[in-house]
Amino acid sequence: MNQVRIGIVGCGSINTRSHIPDLLTGSTGKITAFCDTVVARAEALAKQHGGKAYQEFEALLRDPEVDAVVLGVPNALHAPMTIAALRAGKHVMVEKPMALTRDEAKAMIATAKETGKKLMVGQSQRYMPPHRKAQEILKSGRLGKVLTFRSSFLHGGPESWSIDNSPETWFFKKSLAGMGVCGDLAIHKADIMRVLLGEEITEVSATIETRHKTYSNGKLIDVDDNAQLLVKTQSGITGVIIVSWTGYGDSEGNSTILHCEKGALMLAADPVYGVIVRYRNGEEEKFKVGAISTNTHRVRGQVMDKFTDAILNNREPDITGEDAYRSLNVILTAFEAAAAKRVLPVPI
Repeated sequence: MNQVRIGIVGCGSINTRSHIPDLLTGSTGKITAFCDTVVARAEALAKQHGGKAYQEFEALLRDPEVDAVVLGVPNALHAPMTIAALRAGKHVMVEKPMALTRDEAKAMIATAKETGKKLMVGQSQRYMPPHRKAQEILKSGRLGKVLTFRSSFLHGGPESWSIDNSPETWFFKKSLAGMGVCGDLAIHKADIMRVLLGEEITEVSATIETRHKTYSNGKLIDVDDNAQLLVKTQSGITGVIIVSWTGYGDSEGNSTILHCEKGALMLAADPVYGVIVRYRNGEEEKFKVGAISTNTHRVRGQVMDKFTDAILNNREPDITGEDAYRSLNVILTAFEAAAAKRVLPVPI
């Protein structure tokens, strides 16, 4: 097998804007099926790119010409659909957050082990060029130990770019989304900070609120639209994660600054230089490494390449279920800490 036959499940924005284009421009994956409850969406994509169209997920799982599925569906469906696909003999790449509870995530991990199928989670920020370069710089040790950090991710809200294109989007419905901006953006930040720092987040306090987003009737949405997390790592590094769906006027404010013993490391803070290092002695290094993908300016991702490569070469995916669980665990603890109004340890 030199190509993985992929079934696209969920024909909304994340798949049509990201995973489908990446598969079409790669060489190791071939889309053979599309599935959506709004079957017209699946049919339109199948007509455009080739492959079969399905309305029922179970029917796609019975298709012998599908080796793996890419799940771009509402958060509440991530766990049950992942487990069903793994048990049907399909490899799975599921969007973040991988699940809505610790038990769901653990069940997904256990099922992948039982079935011997690959499970990867779409924590795509790991592959963005500024984050890759920053990881290299931090590992070199030339900035010394990281002391503190501030990382933010803001945009105007998913209703402006999701396929629903309305305040009635599933992102705003607790029954389907489970969580709001924390599941959309904070999960990315918890994940990338774990990767950059090379250690786990062990303590969290948080303010998680619904401040402005409303449904068409003017009622506040059921999920969070703003959050601030104060975190601490194993070695004592402290940092702030700020996420918002009300970043009006700020086109994709996705940036990070790490304050280290010998200077500061700034990521995506400059439109030209994706990474800037400013040393305490006044010296500066600037790197044109490329941008971080946004809703308005897309950078080709590597999630699909990494997923299909893991299948073809029978190796563990870059972002396993166990790895993604640790990032989810931080976010779930943040909700618990916000409710308790105190600092909580992240459970092991």
